Amino acid sequence: MSKLKSVTIVAMMIAGVFSAQQVLAKTVKVTMTAMEVDLPVNNKGDVKMAAWTFDGSIPGKPVRVEEGDTVDFTLVNPPENKNSHAMDFHAAQVDVLNEFAEVKPGQTKTFKFEAKVPGVFMYHCGAGPMVQHIVKGMYGVIIVEPKDKKNYPKADREYVLIQQQYFPDTENLNALLENSGWKGAMINGKMFHYDPVHEPNATQVLESKPGERVRIFFVNANINNPVALHPIAGIWDRVYINGNPKNTLYGIQTYNVAVSEGSTFDIVSPADRPTNFAIVDHAMGAALRGAITVLMNKPDADPKKGHGDQILIR
Repeated sequence: MSKLKSVTIVAMMIAGVFSAQQVLAKTVKVTMTAMEVDLPVNNKGDVKMAAWTFDGSIPGKPVRVEEGDTVDFTLVNPPENKNSHAMDFHAAQVDVLNEFAEVKPGQTKTFKFEAKVPGVFMYHCGAGPMVQHIVKGMYGVIIVEPKDKKNYPKADREYVLIQQQYFPDTENLNALLENSGWKGAMINGKMFHYDPVHEPNATQVLESKPGERVRIFFVNANINNPVALHPIAGIWDRVYINGNPKNTLYGIQTYNVAVSEGSTFDIVSPADRPTNFAIVDHAMGAALRGAITVLMNKPDADPKKGHGDQILIR
């Protein structure tokens, strides 16, 4: 075979690889509307917060893409809102003064970014004062699925858990900055959201069947406090730091999640009998203020939970 022919074949092979990658990558359109509404932050519904939200809920909807996809994002800030809002995707590598710029009431902003790094990332409003926009509820998770599945076994069920401090007075900016006056720890927008053991008004829990691999996509949306995430009566089978399977720890009892960090946690229950885990922030000041989530492992587990839109249970 001639040298020229060999070079041509290699070039064609390389071009084919890049073409395949381009075909696999896709553009995912995501639109969110900033909404300023009052929302309950407890299960009974009698404790409410003047919330600032993405699409009217705390947290905002999960965004899920594949590594290499392009996110085509639009933020709508309706004219009836009183405040400017913005979007900061921790999965994006862009210009903070451009893409993450504030959007005034009555305006809309669109920007794109390629999700180049796999993992679990926080997103939040970046408008000033940022501390207030986050503590009022403008945050969520973006999951970037890795192309390389090595050390990343398929999960039987998946759940999103996002923890946030609850401050009754969100107008006291100095208290927020000094970490003073917080009274609760919310999981997915409510204190003791999935904990009927400590909260009689809690009606939801996470569920799986005995022996299933449950994957927790966790984000620490606290404005000041780290989270010592621990499964009572269990051990994390694997912890993927930042949600990236290239950063895998095995057999972990407790893992500290920094403020604004996202990480992925796998747990496998005993296959021979029903059991229960309590996923907690082992900092007792947070756990006993609401950061306890019950995971029930039972043969009749709800088949819908942990799949599709039920990875974040409202």
